Amino acid sequence: VRKMPLQTLYHQFPKASKVTRTQAEKQKRRRDREKAILSSQVRRLLILLILIFFLHAGRGLDWSEKEKILYTAQTPPGEKKDTSLPFPAAYSPDYVESSWYQWWEKEGFFRPEQHDSLPHAVERTFSMCIPPPNVTGTLHLGHALTVAVEDALVRWRRMQGHRVLWLPGCDHAGIATQTVVERKLLRESGRRRQDMGRDEFLQEVWMWKNEKGEEIYSQLRRMGASLDWTRACFTMDPGFSRAVTEAFVRLCDSGLIYRSEALINWSCALQSAISDIEVDSKELSGRTMLPVPGYERPVEFGTMLTFAYPIEGHDGEVAVSTTRPETMLGDVAIAVHPEDPRYQAVHGKQCRHPFTGELLPIITDSMVDMQLGTGAVKVTPAHDHTDFLLSQRHSLPYVTSLFGFGWCFFLQGVKRFDARQMVVEALVEKRLFRGKQQHSMTLPVCSRSGDIIEPLLKKQWFVQCKGMAAKAIQAVEDGELEIIPQFYSKTWKNWLSNVSDWCVSRQLWWGHQIPAYSVELPQNVNHKEEVELLLYSAKRKWKLLRPIKSSFSSSADPDVLDTWFSSGLFPFAMLGWPQQTKDMERFYPNALLETGSDLIFFWVARMVMLGTELTGQLPFKQVLLHSLVRDKHGRKMSKSLGNVVDPLDVIHGTSLEKLQEKVRAGNLDPREQLVAMEAQSKDFPRGIPQCGTDALRFALCSHKTQGEDVNLSPSHVLSCRHFCNKMWQTVRFTLGVLDSGATVGPLGSMERWVLSRLYSTVLQCEQSFEAYELHSVTSALYTFWVNSLCDVYMEYMKPLLSPQTRATEGAVACSVLFHCVSVSLALLSPFMPFITEELWQRLQLHHPPASATAQPSLCLQPYPSSQSLVRRYLSTPLTFKCTSRSFSTFTKEELQTSHSHSVTIRFILCLVS
Repeated sequence: VRKMPLQTLYHQFPKASKVTRTQAEKQKRRRDREKAILSSQVRRLLILLILIFFLHAGRGLDWSEKEKILYTAQTPPGEKKDTSLPFPAAYSPDYVESSWYQWWEKEGFFRPEQHDSLPHAVERTFSMCIPPPNVTGTLHLGHALTVAVEDALVRWRRMQGHRVLWLPGCDHAGIATQTVVERKLLRESGRRRQDMGRDEFLQEVWMWKNEKGEEIYSQLRRMGASLDWTRACFTMDPGFSRAVTEAFVRLCDSGLIYRSEALINWSCALQSAISDIEVDSKELSGRTMLPVPGYERPVEFGTMLTFAYPIEGHDGEVAVSTTRPETMLGDVAIAVHPEDPRYQAVHGKQCRHPFTGELLPIITDSMVDMQLGTGAVKVTPAHDHTDFLLSQRHSLPYVTSLFGFGWCFFLQGVKRFDARQMVVEALVEKRLFRGKQQHSMTLPVCSRSGDIIEPLLKKQWFVQCKGMAAKAIQAVEDGELEIIPQFYSKTWKNWLSNVSDWCVSRQLWWGHQIPAYSVELPQNVNHKEEVELLLYSAKRKWKLLRPIKSSFSSSADPDVLDTWFSSGLFPFAMLGWPQQTKDMERFYPNALLETGSDLIFFWVARMVMLGTELTGQLPFKQVLLHSLVRDKHGRKMSKSLGNVVDPLDVIHGTSLEKLQEKVRAGNLDPREQLVAMEAQSKDFPRGIPQCGTDALRFALCSHKTQGEDVNLSPSHVLSCRHFCNKMWQTVRFTLGVLDSGATVGPLGSMERWVLSRLYSTVLQCEQSFEAYELHSVTSALYTFWVNSLCDVYMEYMKPLLSPQTRATEGAVACSVLFHCVSVSLALLSPFMPFITEELWQRLQLHHPPASATAQPSLCLQPYPSSQSLVRRYLSTPLTFKCTSRSFSTFTKEELQTSHSHSVTIRFILCLVS
């Protein structure tokens, strides 16, 4: 029915209002329909269709290779593409996406300075920074979603006439990059960084950065990201490094950064401290065998072991329970609850350590849980957060039993979990072991390496967060900072209300070295002068050291700052802070931050805290959070699962062999490689078809990204490529039927109907863009183009192209078609920049726009608005036939009122009644 011309439908199907049926007839028709549906034939047909569907789905992605058409014209890089060449018969991404980006970039269309030359420019600024990807490899589909969403918003604002700055950048990613380079060196040359020395190793990392950084920028260009590349920023650039030093010094001056010996989260695999939010909690219900980096066999967790401490000078003993028996080598006391009747007789007594021989006091403290285990606990302040607090209350010493490498101090060269077994065996031998049982527990796991976190006592640099966090909470509650979707505001408040001090020092070589120095002074220099020297050296104010005549030696702190510390400065450091540059004056604070919801604490909260403290302003006014991209099965993308997809593989297409070759070239161990390649064989038995950039971007934006994870499958992207071909064939048809010159004549009911659908689509785009609901925009555009324009209007107008009607009704219909296609291309441009530019440029060759508003590129054209359509329809040379009033009787004041606006929709746009 949808394919039939609307005029035919009018004759064959009478209007519902003219058909009267009794209630009994309606119920009979309903029963008949239900009976037909439940008939055996229909049931068998449905079963057959379901079987066919599942058999088809089991075969994986079904697609056929399309002919690749190449753009062969001799166009120097940066020159405008020649669109006067013959129109290819079918859509081909290779042809469409050639040459455009180089021209856009060379002409400076993406720079904010372009704003001054726009006739439709408005005095509004829209600035945003891209979440800087790590220089650890190529981008994945999660980055592609970020690019698709952000570029759509940026292009939309630019077409609205805003002064737009979208800043590119890369993050040095201290832990991730150092780990990748270390693995690469070990695999290729068998050397570790300790074998090379710091300077030589950093040269290797810079070589990696230069290679991968350019590759990432190339990917961003390939995805059509309209970034201002003249302002690209890397977090280890000299200017950015000066901003990091300045931030550290200012926070030191204000007392927000301090150095202290405290328990930190230590990753033995990374040999570095990590912050609290980089620690995942793994819940265990009982005995569980888990793989641990550095161990060939799985390690046992989820058990409680009990052993006894003999009481000195007494025949009795105190039994303690623990899940980490290896730490008993660092025990300094035994604690019991003061009201526990089992231990009233041992208060104040001592126990002899069976291995070190030290005497351990038995102390009482209400922190001890009488119901847990034996009611007595071993106190190991250097390896447990609760014990650390307890030791401070009772002035107990600290004994570290483990090296940073995860080796035991008392068992030289023995790993901590191997030492666990040796300690248990020694306790059994000394007849002090009292048993083992299953125990539910929470295991801290390093989110970066999968290693089991070890609490370790070390001197580190910390940032006090309580005060800054309170300001960040207040900013959201006062409405100064808007978080979208709004339900993340509760998460924001809950986390920041319980934030702890942030450990910002990392025991790495790659990163911003902490700008503080240890100064050694001769014995004849007093303590006050030493304090002044330490303060000045931390500020790098070396000129203040010259008046001091005493000789001294200094050494820089070998640690580097947490990557998230420098990333937290990105919105203002990228604009030249601490200098008050023109970019800082014009583009700070940013209008919007758009990023993944998983970074709300890692990055967003820290940017808000540091930005408010260092600049006195919020770094942005709105935060738009999108969800994670998962595979078609809903699984989180992971290299070990083989479901991580390079966006360029979707854009260009690739074979299964090349996908598996990437897995083999990665850093996975042999077992994970086999699992990943097997998964790829099931999901992509024939590889991934070529879909093109526009199809990938449109597919990503067509998902509801606010609050719901995006389960993306190549089949969905492939369907968007089919939509690209639909657009291509529509414009081919349009160019084939257009005649030069404007056409004047009355509009028929179908012309009025399709224009009303176009107006409704523009209105939907306006509302949804303002709400950042891009899936609603893409849905409205797809529905109009496919259902309204192609399936109805183009089918209706085909009979009008006969020789008898071509000059009259057909000419008017073609003019309306041209108008609908031109407006739709502009509406689609933020999502599909390449194909819309190609098709728009070809349309302009046939109907050049008026010189007053003409722009060289579609990306600079005004974005269609409902008001602009109303004004255009009022001034059009076409005679719009209305059922009530003619256009000339409507005044400008009437059109601006809400009542007249509805009249405009009903009469000017002539909705079919």
